[in-house]
Amino acid sequence: MTQRRPSPVVAMLALSSTWESRLTAALRDLGLTTRRLGLLAHLDALPDLSFSELARRTGITVQSAHAAVRQLADDGLVDDATAHAGSASALRLTDRGRQVLRVAQERVAALDAALALEEPALAAALTAARPPEADDAQPADAHLQVD
Repeated sequence: MTQRRPSPVVAMLALSSTWESRLTAALRDLGLTTRRLGLLAHLDALPDLSFSELARRTGITVQSAHAAVRQLADDGLVDDATAHAGSASALRLTDRGRQVLRVAQERVAALDAALALEEPALAAALTAARPPEADDAQPADAHLQVD
């Protein structure tokens, strides 16, 4: 019987699932998902975004952006300063939205620290794998786009 080498892809997916579950649990009481966290991070870093630009930056459809922002607005996290038919939107976080985002980012930082302690080689490899220009292109946590 030949012995197979462990698949790095399978290992990455297994670890990803574990850490995504931990992140989901850390965000649950804030009423956030990873996608909602990413949307808030974009709107915090780039206030007055339109729905089209938010959708483009987050990799979702404009219709999905509308639905997500509507839910965030219903939760008191986002405000559309020009919400009326025929005008461009200017989406921004409310004070509550900024507070929830700050707490969520603290929790993400705690998970980052836990990963560095539990899996130092993996944390270092993931940090090294992220291209430096990615930090300039997107706000912190905006890469969190999974559901």
